[in-house]
Amino acid sequence: MVTTLVKMHIRQLIDNRSSTYTYLVWDANSREAAVIDPVREQVGRDLKLIRELGLILKYALETHIHADHITGSGLIRESLDCHIGVHANAASQCSDLKLVDGDLIALGEVRLEVIHTPGHTNTDISYLGDGVVFCGDILLIRGSGRTDFQSGDPGQSYDSITHRLFTLPNETLIYPGHDYNGFTCSTVGEEKKYNPRLGDGARRDDYIRLMQSMKLTKPDMMDSAVPGNQACGLVE
Repeated sequence: MVTTLVKMHIRQLIDNRSSTYTYLVWDANSREAAVIDPVREQVGRDLKLIRELGLILKYALETHIHADHITGSGLIRESLDCHIGVHANAASQCSDLKLVDGDLIALGEVRLEVIHTPGHTNTDISYLGDGVVFCGDILLIRGSGRTDFQSGDPGQSYDSITHRLFTLPNETLIYPGHDYNGFTCSTVGEEKKYNPRLGDGARRDDYIRLMQSMKLTKPDMMDSAVPGNQACGLVE
């Protein structure tokens, strides 16, 4: 008897303008794949890679409704007939899947579990695979996503990170939605220890106070990106 091991492959791609990471994830055996957080300006690159690798794209998944770029999910669906998935709170009429906590995304034998991790927005979800979590903007490497607009809530952010993500095994790889300092990934154990906002047992009240004290400028694309992403990027 021949036993074939389940193996998830990952490619990390970047949009330099917005410092957004896009992830291509697939099952090595079936070649079924998902793309997470595609960027509209990079759709040509992503489609070329999917075809070069001989993948069968099943899903275009969003970690949340973004405010700093417009998704490429709609254009990718038009090209490859995949399904678009967003959290149910996104109220996106163009999406195919209204995802909620505990849903499973199947790629051959690979499974991605949906974890609702609100706080940056109320649409934030993370995707948990075997030893890896794609957490969008809720948790960044040595940081966390801002909570001052678009249904953000610092208390929810703290709870999502400490009660959901930080309860994963320490060796779990963290793949964030952005990085602005040259990092590509981290681990749960590293962030629990070294994240200056949340590490080493930071208290909830202190985290809320810190996030509320930040004076951040509005994202340049926010007024166009939010409605554009609610429309799956299918805008002029």
